[in-house]
Amino acid sequence: MEEPIEESYFNWLCAKVRNNPIPVYLDLFRLLHKVEFIWTVQGDKNRAADGKELREYFCSNGFIEPDLNWLQEPCSIFEMLIALSDRANFQTDIPIKDWFWRFISNLKLEDFRRVSRSDEAKIHDILYTLVWRLYDDHGNGGLFPLRNPKQDQRKIEIWYQMFEYIDDQGLV
Repeated sequence: MEEPIEESYFNWLCAKVRNNPIPVYLDLFRLLHKVEFIWTVQGDKNRAADGKELREYFCSNGFIEPDLNWLQEPCSIFEMLIALSDRANFQTDIPIKDWFWRFISNLKLEDFRRVSRSDEAKIHDILYTLVWRLYDDHGNGGLFPLRNPKQDQRKIEIWYQMFEYIDDQGLV
């Protein structure tokens, strides 16, 4: 029996960022993939578009006929993080996996190798803080915590946060 496209796609996304075949972090990845990435700063709609483009890439390279409704579904946080990791890789030559795990670490999600029912609320709180930009002005609680921010990180696009982070961390 053939695997549903959504499951094949999810497994493909996981393969892009997993460091080993042991099924740790799968529960976390599923949660990240269930939560919609909602953009609240105008330019972040591009991050959502990048995430959704992964679906088209998956279909075209797997020669799969996509369901148009599936292609129209909102971008998940998981998709956005993977697409952003790819963009960051292009800017720095740091591998996609390394960027993804840096994001997971910056969000304080690295301890959720296995997710219990009580962990789900904690993870949702972290994701809520990310999406609704409830992190502090230095970016602590978000993807790009900075030592010396030039501006309030809650008010600028993720794209520009990334460049400030790359500079702040000396990654180029």
